[in-house]
Parts: sequence; C-alpha cells; structure tokens
Amino acid sequence: MAGSAAVAAPGPSAPRRLNVNVGVLGHIDSGKTALARALSTTSSTAAFDRAPQSRARGITLDLGFSCLRTPLPPHLGPGPGELQLTLVDCPGHASLIRTIIGGAQIIDLMMLVIDVTKGMQTQSAECLVIGQIACQKMVVVLNKIDLLPEGKRQAAIEKMTKKMQKTLENTKFQGCPIAAVAAKPGGPEAPETVNPLGVSELIEVLKSQAYLPTRDPTGPFLMAIDHCFSIKGQGTVMTGTVLSGSVSLGDNVEIPALKVTKKVKSMQMFHTPVTYAMQGDRVGVCVTQFDPKLLERGLICTPESLQTIYAAVISLKKIQYFRGALQTKAKFHITVGHETVMGRVMFFSPAPADFSKEPLENAFDFEKEYLYQEEYLSKGSKSSEENKENDQTGEGQLPRQQWALLEFEKPVTCPKFCLVIGSKLDTDIHANTCRLAFHGVLLQGMEDKNYVETFLPKLKVYKLKHKEGQVERVLDDYSVIGRSLFKKETNIQIFVGLKVKLSTGEDGVIEGGFGQSGKFKIRIPNGLKSDTKVFLTVPSKKKSKAGKGDAAKEDESSKVDSAQPVTINLLFKRYVFDTQKKMIQS
Repeated sequence: MAGSAAVAAPGPSAPRRLNVNVGVLGHIDSGKTALARALSTTSSTAAFDRAPQSRARGITLDLGFSCLRTPLPPHLGPGPGELQLTLVDCPGHASLIRTIIGGAQIIDLMMLVIDVTKGMQTQSAECLVIGQIACQKMVVVLNKIDLLPEGKRQAAIEKMTKKMQKTLENTKFQGCPIAAVAAKPGGPEAPETVNPLGVSELIEVLKSQAYLPTRDPTGPFLMAIDHCFSIKGQGTVMTGTVLSGSVSLGDNVEIPALKVTKKVKSMQMFHTPVTYAMQGDRVGVCVTQFDPKLLERGLICTPESLQTIYAAVISLKKIQYFRGALQTKAKFHITVGHETVMGRVMFFSPAPADFSKEPLENAFDFEKEYLYQEEYLSKGSKSSEENKENDQTGEGQLPRQQWALLEFEKPVTCPKFCLVIGSKLDTDIHANTCRLAFHGVLLQGMEDKNYVETFLPKLKVYKLKHKEGQVERVLDDYSVIGRSLFKKETNIQIFVGLKVKLSTGEDGVIEGGFGQSGKFKIRIPNGLKSDTKVFLTVPSKKKSKAGKGDAAKEDESSKVDSAQPVTINLLFKRYVFDTQKKMIQS
C-alpha cells in the first residue's frame, strides 16, 4: 500500500510522529528476522514470530511487526518530532508468498535482504517483483558479511554490490542504496552479547530514504488484521495496519468474516494510547469481547463498505519475469485484497481500432466492445501473431491496456479498486522460476451469485469469425451458387441475410440453401461485374486445348475452373456471453 504524513494523535501538544512502513523481504534464510530484531527498539505483540512452530523451525511463518524510533530527520520537516519506522518482517518461504503479497500492500519502503554469500535467489527475485508492483522505494541489504573472510571481505562486498546494481538496472529501483551488514554475527547460535555489524549505518540509510508517504484519512476505514487476542475484563484486541480511511474511539467497525459489528473501546500504537488512527498507521484496536480464535487475520472496516464477490473484471499487466503464456481458461492463484483463492481467467483487449487509446484508470466502460483473446497479448504471443496476419492492428501493435474476467472458485471479500496478483503457486518451489504471472486493479466486482445470467451478458466481448467458401457456378447476372462455406449438417437458415464478399470485389447476401449438400445461393444486389462473369464462365486455355467438345461442355455447365476459384468471404462477430449466439455484422 502506498504510504499525508501518518501522525499519531494522542493529544494536541504531543510531538509529531511520522510512521513509515518498512517491509523486510528476501529469500528464506537470508536473515530477515535477525535484521528486524537488530533494528528494532520496540516490538509489537505480533513481532518476531510468536508462532511456536516458527520458533521451532527457525523460520518466519507470518508477518512480524516491530518498530524503530529515531529523531525526525531534517528533510522530513522542521521542529522536534519522531520518525517511527514500522518493520514488517515478511516470510521468505516460497509457500508463504500469499502472506508476503498481503504484507506488500502496506509497505512504503522495502528492504530487500540478500545473503551476501549467495546473491539473488528465486524468492529474492519474486520479492523484487512484488516490490515493483506495490512499493515506491527500496534499500538492498547485503547480510551475513561476517561469513566472508576478513582479508577478502571488502572486495567480496564490492563485487556483490556491482552485481546487484546490474540486476536493478531495468527496474524502478535502479540506483537504490545498497548497505552491507551482519545482523547476527556468528549465526542464530551466537550469544546475545554479540554486536551486529553495519546496522547503525543502515539506520542512517533508512532515515535518508524515509519520505512523507501520501496518506488519506478520508473514505471508508479499512484495516488489515494480523493478530488477535483478548484481555480479561477489557475486550478483544485486533492489531494491524490501517489500509485506508481513519478510525476514532467510539466508532463502529465491521468484521466481515464474522458478519458482526463491534464498537471501538480503546486504541494503542506501540504501547501508547491514542484516540485516532489513519491510513498507514500500525495500531491495536480493542473492541467488545469475542473469541479471538475466530479471527487470526483478516479485514475490519466501516460497516458495509466491503464487497463479497464471485467474479471480477480487472485491468492487468503481465509480469515480465513470468515464463510462459497467460492463457484464457487457465487457472491461477488470485490474491485479491488479503485473500488468495483459485480463479479462472478470460483475457480480452480493446477492439483493434482502439489499441492505441489512452488506458482508463479505475473505471471500466460497459458501453464499449472488446475483442476476446485466447491469451494475453504480448510480444510473440499467438493471438498477437494472428492479429498481425489479420492486419487488424497495424504492424504487430499491442494494445495499451488489456483486461481479464476472473471467476473465483469461492467468493472473496475485498475493497473496490484493490490490487490483484495472479500467480502459479503450485509451481515446484525448487524450480528457479518466477511464479508471479500478472498484476492488476479490480475495476468491477460481481456480487450476485448468479452473475453468469445477470451480469455477464452486459460484458460485450466478441469473437471474430471468418468463414471462406467458393463460387461453384453462376445462376444469372444477379446470383451465384456457393459451396464449402458450411458443413452438410449446418442449418443454413440462421445465416440467411448475412453479407458476404467475393474475392473479385462484389458484395453479396446469403439467400438460402441450394440442394442437400450444404450449397447455397447468394444474391448480388449490384450484379456481377462483366469481368467476373467472363472469368466464371470461360474455361481455362488448358481445357480448350483438350478439344472443342470438352470446352463446349465446360461452357454449358458454367462450372468454375478450380485452378483459380473465386472465394466467398463471410465475416461476423459473436458475443461470448450472448445466450442467443447471434451473429453480428457491422
């Protein structure tokens, strides 16, 4: 989530406190949690992996939160004040990517932690992709420098720094600061008395990169909950990060997952009582008692401000590191808001004439017509090659905006216009490949369970159909008989009245079937051109050489010479969600 200044407001005379959310991301075992611990001055209830299974396994399973407080640097405004860097420690394990995506939406500044002895690894690359989608600024931290022999340490750090600069060249983080540290020299077993290396320098880098994130207290309140517990005699506390809007003491908040509304009794930010919190703040909200086991993580919001949807239209872009095509009808893990569910996709683009039109932000126009695509159009995709052949789009031109219809296997609850990420999380986690396939914005959710009948017919996505047949013979100046356009069993009646074009240039209209074998009659309202008539009735020279008799026979039957047939082209559109399957011609 993008990060006006997020200021805690315990009272009018309190000094200014600016909160910036710093995501700690990286491959498993790169030392993220150790780094968060070395940086933190205050940990929250959700800090450092309270889950017993993660302590036992030594890996982070959930988002951990802690914070570092430091005097407000001069570039963030005059006067006394405090900069609070809330560290969001994201799990690095591949199977937990959905938790990372959930965390990425609340991050203003990202620390990408790299094991200096290993460099970029699969999940570090995925974290970089998520950062590019969800975050504005990044700092790279080369960790575990204590594992480099002292004599060669500086040279090894410089070599890895150059390598990382090269990796980031074509990303939005080009030229970002790179710091080298050892968060826990000697590894997890080392005594607590061992001092980290390079951490105070890293804090200076983080302070220099901190900025006033754009925060907006208006609009409906929405908060991502990552921890829930009860306090005897007080109520149930939900801790999390405010994604949008603001909340005050006494407000009612809805817990959509439990379908209940509760009143806010008290609030705290890192052990300090507050009466107000806004977008970007990390806060604990105490409400009237309920069983905390029912809500380990999820969303709370202004009553009735979230939608539960069965399908959605999104605007999307393919992630460049994803190998392989994005195909219509394929299934992806779809992360919407803070939920990840399986969903099926159907891709569509603007009509070819609109390929270069300016993309429409946060809106979808149901009045317009859209072209169905077998796959997302990108350089070298099948559909884009086809479009080039049909010459509908100019020279291999790609549309500036593309969309997908997502149909979820189970309904999801999410805010409007939220971030959507499609991934293939079932890919082997040991394969060195990016599993994130596309990202986008939810433009229109479908809240009706029967959306297939009620909603989809409004979506004007069409397929272009092209059929080709041949003129078999001339009937008279204004009509010809055609063949090979339909199968024997086709009901030609449904095509009556459709326009066709002959390869010789005449326009015609299908009048009806002719005989039993799929042949049909075409009326040519402006009459056949004399050249065409001659062409269709005069036999070829080869035939006439065979003898006058043969040529005469050929002439009588007015059969067309098959070496150069006159083709009949039938073009029409069919809307994908039209229950009557009508054929439309412009």
